[in-house]
Amino acid sequence: MSSRFVITLGCPDRTGIVARIASFLAEWGGWIVEAGYHTDTETGWFFTRQEVRADSLPFDVAELRQRFARVADELGSTNWQVTDTAERRRVVLLVSKEGHCLHDLLGRVASGELDVDLRAVIGNHPRLRSITEAHGVPFHHVPFPGGADPAAKDGAFHEIRALIDGHDPHAIVLARFMQIVPPAVCEEWAGRALNIHHSFLPSFAGARPYHQAYARGVKLVGATCHYVTPELDAGPIIEQDVTRVDHTDAAADMVRKGRDIEKIVLARGLRAHLEDRVLVHDKRTVIF
Repeated sequence: MSSRFVITLGCPDRTGIVARIASFLAEWGGWIVEAGYHTDTETGWFFTRQEVRADSLPFDVAELRQRFARVADELGSTNWQVTDTAERRRVVLLVSKEGHCLHDLLGRVASGELDVDLRAVIGNHPRLRSITEAHGVPFHHVPFPGGADPAAKDGAFHEIRALIDGHDPHAIVLARFMQIVPPAVCEEWAGRALNIHHSFLPSFAGARPYHQAYARGVKLVGATCHYVTPELDAGPIIEQDVTRVDHTDAAADMVRKGRDIEKIVLARGLRAHLEDRVLVHDKRTVIF
């Protein structure tokens, strides 16, 4: 498939938005191969995602971005971007001891199902080093000190930030990274950091959600992929799914079933993010 330019935009809704974008692209021979539109009637906000054949335009993505900026300005948008699918997306994973999400993502990358440039895996425990390096991916161990000393944890996050900044990733994936990200780091990673939470948020937020669910006798357990924000487990939601459980399932069974859902939800959420299918508005998302 030939490379494509992807345009995403959110702006105040009014008549003529679709016509303005379409006429701009048609003026330069742009061949639209996929287009999605949505209007949020409660907020009066319009969203779109357009894919254009790169070889149909007489200029590169940088010039398209420069020219489209004038259109976005006319439409009153401060939330837009233009990307090129020919640029492989750089990804860094953060992990701890539990490896099911890491194993799944490594397998998808190795098989070509997830075509990304997996730059590194960073762990606060060395347990997952061997499987990471077996896939030819660099592993960095950054230990986190025990106790509640915030200054000591800030030092560990400073080291992690330095490692990540060296790769300038499109996505920073918390693949069961069991550390709370400081607010300043959340702001720095805003719109790039994804977390998998082992619960169907907003239910059972925080620690040991499957055990909370077991205590309540729930019949569904699930997982949520969301963006990381300073408010713990409350970032804009990208993807969710559930699986059924019943009275015969112990808490350990819920954990096992939940891990299967976590892997699928994280992979779906990451793919949607990397394909620029997620538009964030306030605390909500539009997924094209």
